[in-house]
Amino acid sequence: MMNIVTTLQKDRFTPRYYVAALTDNMSLQKAQVYEQSLIQSNGTKAGESAHFMQIYRSREVGQSYVTSIATTLLATLHAMWLVIRIRPQVIFCNGPGTCFPLCISAFVLKVLGLGWSSIFYIESIARVKKLSLSGLLLYKLRIADQFFVQWPQLQHEYPRACYAGRLM
Repeated sequence: MMNIVTTLQKDRFTPRYYVAALTDNMSLQKAQVYEQSLIQSNGTKAGESAHFMQIYRSREVGQSYVTSIATTLLATLHAMWLVIRIRPQVIFCNGPGTCFPLCISAFVLKVLGLGWSSIFYIESIARVKKLSLSGLLLYKLRIADQFFVQWPQLQHEYPRACYAGRLM
């Protein structure tokens, strides 16, 4: 995801909100290092264009599907509060346990006419033959406005997906 963020026009996507799971220690560190490099190269004031947040993960690695129902509901409530507070215009996501609650929250607000977010989902390059659980749910429920895959065989399997090639 950071590879994609680095290609964005920084002045068009300001402020940027980086959201990671409470149990994810590395993702926000990478984002902070990247934003710090922008500050050093551009002279932008710290905290002016980037915010870092953590939310509950809907499903931990290895967690059973049955218990993940409750954790997904909790994560979605937390994400709903965040989406209402931030009111994002664009959401870029790539499938970890925080993706689905954020996207479902933005989608519900869009359906209710209380918000408007374009959702861009980018399936992980590691997904060669089948979609991740988050990707499958967003694809089947038609929640993402744009759904990108990085392997042509996935695009053949899921025709509404856009084949983007490797985005690394």
